[in-house]
Amino acid sequence: QVELVESGGGSVQAGGSLRLSCAASGFSDISVCMGWFRQPPEKEREAVAIINLQGGSPRYADSAKGRFTISQDNAKNTVYLQMNDLKPDDTAVYYCAANLFGCSRLWTGGANAWGQGTQVTVSS
Repeated sequence: QVELVESGGGSVQAGGSLRLSCAASGFSDISVCMGWFRQPPEKEREAVAIINLQGGSPRYADSAKGRFTISQDNAKNTVYLQMNDLKPDDTAVYYCAANLFGCSRLWTGGANAWGQGTQVTVSS
């Protein structure tokens, strides 16, 4: 069973940075796609960034391009989201997700597993 454990959320002022981590267990296939989603208050969950652990270019939401970077450490089965120049609109619960069959399904929310979520609050 795939399990995802997130860490690294918190509160920052606009312009600040945070790094989220997602440690995965329960699988050994490095073709797994992992990524980050977020759900702002009273809005639907949206994809932020995804990456295939086997390699290839990551995919970012337009709102994340140039400010957020997704990276991986395959030895630790961990995916990171470095968030710079944070804005109040980035305030949301951030979720880690994984799909064992590919990134195209994950981008539209088709995940085999979700993390518990971590709160990110950006004040102006």
